[in-house]
Amino acid sequence: MNDTQQKQLGSTLWAIADKLRGAMNADDFRDYMLSFLFLRYLSDNYEEAVKKELGSDYQKSELEIQKNGEDLDTYISELKSVITRYSRSLSPEKLGLHEDEEDHQKIEKARQDFVDENNKMLYSHNVIPLAVWYIRNLDQVDMLEKQMRRKIHYVIKPAYLWSNIYELARTQNSQLLKTLQSGFKYIENESFESRFRGLFSEVNLDSDKLGKNYGERNSLLCSIITEIAKGLAEFPNETDILGDAYEYLIGQFAAGSGKKAGEFYTPQQVSTILSRIVSLDSQDPSTGKKSKLKNVLDFACGSGSLLINVRKQFGANGIGQIYGQEKNITTYNLARMNMLLHGVKDSEFQIHHGDSLLNDWNILNEMNPAKKMQFEAVVANPPFSYRWQPKEEMAEDFRFKNYGLAPKSAADFAFLLHGFHFLSDDGTMAIILPHGVLFRGGAEEKIRTKLLKDGNIDAIIGLPANLFFSTGIPVCILVLKKCKKYDDVLIINASEYFEKWKRQNTLLPDHIDKIIETYQYRKEDDKKYSRRVSMEEIEKNGYNLNISRYVSTAPEEEIVDIEEVRQELEKIENDINVAKARHNEFLKELGLNLLP
Repeated sequence: MNDTQQKQLGSTLWAIADKLRGAMNADDFRDYMLSFLFLRYLSDNYEEAVKKELGSDYQKSELEIQKNGEDLDTYISELKSVITRYSRSLSPEKLGLHEDEEDHQKIEKARQDFVDENNKMLYSHNVIPLAVWYIRNLDQVDMLEKQMRRKIHYVIKPAYLWSNIYELARTQNSQLLKTLQSGFKYIENESFESRFRGLFSEVNLDSDKLGKNYGERNSLLCSIITEIAKGLAEFPNETDILGDAYEYLIGQFAAGSGKKAGEFYTPQQVSTILSRIVSLDSQDPSTGKKSKLKNVLDFACGSGSLLINVRKQFGANGIGQIYGQEKNITTYNLARMNMLLHGVKDSEFQIHHGDSLLNDWNILNEMNPAKKMQFEAVVANPPFSYRWQPKEEMAEDFRFKNYGLAPKSAADFAFLLHGFHFLSDDGTMAIILPHGVLFRGGAEEKIRTKLLKDGNIDAIIGLPANLFFSTGIPVCILVLKKCKKYDDVLIINASEYFEKWKRQNTLLPDHIDKIIETYQYRKEDDKKYSRRVSMEEIEKNGYNLNISRYVSTAPEEEIVDIEEVRQELEKIENDINVAKARHNEFLKELGLNLLP
């Protein structure tokens, strides 16, 4: 899909969201719409994979549906009877009961539950091929699902596939809402063998925001799903289409969320800068990009966009493992969906729901230095100047004890030190922070000074103001390394290079390329844009890294030649005297008072 199609798709889906959300808060509607895109993606992938797995058997199911297309009611009744007959052949054990169960009522209820569960595949009058295969081969379903778990790591029952959900929505079927509720629960608890519990925890299908009663809620969901399906039908069915749509919508919803957007979204242009920086060779960036990345960590990952961007730099198989951590439950779920939507297998990433400042992720809490997790790339856009309440014992935390605690008024350096602790010796860290970290005093000055003296700050990049949805202030990128080649600090002042848009500023590809090339080759051709600043100069400035001290975009004052100015003034004074003498001659002839 080309860029134009991507923008058209994004605009189409955003128009649907704008049209259907009514009075609902954009953030609430976001969770519904993105969840449906996620379901569509999982379904498409699963149907494509199972179609290949079943081969000719799948084709037979398709032919069977075509053959019975003129009398669907009779056909559906026949399929239901197949399910009922099969249920009668099942032993108590196969029905999920004890093998020696003798309670007739219990057994009959279990049989009816089996029938009801499988009849969900036939709520829609548009019978799908996989449903037909399931019904004709009920004794082989477990075997097929085991095979699919091995191949693509998850399973979706036919009743919960998008093709079935869409048909329920298109026909305004009253069973849609119940089917969605069951489907979301199934995906959370069974599709991925329980690895994605709570994935839809923030999607309340019983919410009054969708309608006052079941009928109204079912009706609105029918409309949303139908419109999404129509919108997507206009575009090619490529593997990255829904990932791109998801990213676009996250950006659009972020634009309407104001300060809340900072919780889950880093603008793509800024994200691209960080991801390109950490993809370069850490010791000598001028040699170019690494061929592979062992792992990457974003400890404040939001919706996962920054991690996805790093992955794009290396391709589908270029990163060994992706790690992310997110405190907000809604955003944490968005991140997990985002990974899967972009084709990252559940075995290739770990997203943890927790607080990075408290370091509550077990894999990062290893006290033995020999077993400590280390990451080849660390990227982050943590909340700016976040107020935190560190306990006294945190001063002895292995992340902070050699530096001191960041002040309660701003946890910026606490976030930085958290990520830096887990950076490998051959890795690169890029973090977005407010400019205050460059010059504020007190505890922050102490931390900054130690990082500089230890040679850990490699580069500072000042960005333009108003790039973020959540704040209009200019921010900077700090690039850190544990073992760096150069003993100076590269300072880039890119604050004047941007494109002004209506609501905010943006970086064009040329602006991004200029930053990356300057960093990669440590350029200082234009002293108003970048300089390699020696540690001696930084020490003279009291370890203050305020960018304008070293790289100023202010116009230089014109050099004044004092002797030339003196001669010019002398000439002017002489001309005045000549003119006055001549004027006095005229006044004298007229008998008037002379000029003094």
